Amino acid sequence: MKHLFEPAKTPNAPTLVLFHGTGGTERDLLPLAGRIDPNAAVLSVRGNVLENGMPRFFRRLAEGVFDEEDLKLRTKETYDFLIDAAKEYKLDRSSFVAIGYSNGANIAGSLLFHYRDAFRKAILHHPMVPLRGLKLPDLSRVSVFIGAGTNDPICAPQETEELGALLTGAGASVEVHWERYGHQLTGSEVQAAANWYQGGK
Repeated sequence: MKHLFEPAKTPNAPTLVLFHGTGGTERDLLPLAGRIDPNAAVLSVRGNVLENGMPRFFRRLAEGVFDEEDLKLRTKETYDFLIDAAKEYKLDRSSFVAIGYSNGANIAGSLLFHYRDAFRKAILHHPMVPLRGLKLPDLSRVSVFIGAGTNDPICAPQETEELGALLTGAGASVEVHWERYGHQLTGSEVQAAANWYQGGK
């Protein structure tokens, strides 16, 4: 997968794995990484799927309707890439932290839904429930921050609450942060994610 890698600035620092939103690139979330943990290594990934020329991490059938078979395929593809990247860059695979926005948050969420060791922590900005009817792995060692908008036209509040409940039910520690906005990513939401991350070290 096309990606960008920046080594850690301090020994034993975690690796922030960045997943952009629809139409983004591997450079979009670099400022977020700097706000969350300026000392961490950064592995920023570009989605392998194009929708009208816009990069995404998996196909969709319509707005908010995922191509579930493609999502499963791309989830495994991304998981395998993370294993290979950890070997290539000599990273501690158990210290990976996901940061995703919109479509990127959905692929990160799908990784959590499929693999117990996908991430140590995950910051999901405006995610949806990636798949329903799936038995989730044991996520008791995983912490998740969900950023959501009370007026989000793409991801309704009920969707956020359902995702939080599913992750909690699998044992994850989940914090949901609400903004009085829509689907956009605000500075105050990023700051809340940074506070959550830095407070839980």
